[in-house]
Amino acid sequence: MTAPLLTLEGVHTHIGAYHILHGVDLEVPRGQLTMLLGRNGAGKTTSLRTIMGLWHASQGRIHFDGKDITAGATPDISQLGIAYVPENMGIFADLSVKENMLLAARAARSVDDIDTKRLEWIFDLFPAMKKFWLHPAGKLSGGQKQMLAVSRAIVEPRKLLLIDEPSKGLAPAIIANMIAAFRELKQTDTTILLVEQNFNFAKQLGDTVAVMDDGKIVHRGQMAELAENEDLQTRLLGLSLAAHH
Repeated sequence: MTAPLLTLEGVHTHIGAYHILHGVDLEVPRGQLTMLLGRNGAGKTTSLRTIMGLWHASQGRIHFDGKDITAGATPDISQLGIAYVPENMGIFADLSVKENMLLAARAARSVDDIDTKRLEWIFDLFPAMKKFWLHPAGKLSGGQKQMLAVSRAIVEPRKLLLIDEPSKGLAPAIIANMIAAFRELKQTDTTILLVEQNFNFAKQLGDTVAVMDDGKIVHRGQMAELAENEDLQTRLLGLSLAAHH
């Protein structure tokens, strides 16, 4: 067994007076897609933000690829090869799709510096990015903005993608496109930690799963096992797939 790419050990996070994470223990296996599930308010987004250094752990350790990043600054953590796609997508509405992509490609000074093969690969994943290349990002539909947010995160090779609720508010056809794109991403040895509320989305993509409740990890295992066990789904998430087709 290779060592996990990312580990959180006993991580606590306070935001002001609020104690959000209560000793999170999490392993993200290298080269796999790990789903982070849980009810609203369980601490999923806080976990991603803490990994990214946007909020700092008040206790515990975070290791990424053999390095301790617990107290790291967000730009330094990003330089190690981690990209974060927040729930609000973080795109620049007044800039074109092209300009958004160029900003995300840190090594590029102009679009000509972006790896052409990689750009074509992204256009294959998300044809709307090519179609609306010169359009202001703010004019894109919700689904297209989400595609742009993911495209920005993968414009350069990354070791780890942290993605917060990519299917939220999207039409079924767009979700199907997202699932196909993430499946392709999984073939590129990119490790992904993905927060999701849509269980159907999660079960189609996840290799491993961690379920959060009240700021702690309460279940870890294979996604396929959780997808087949309705009793466990109901106990952990208050749902069963039978009621959520």
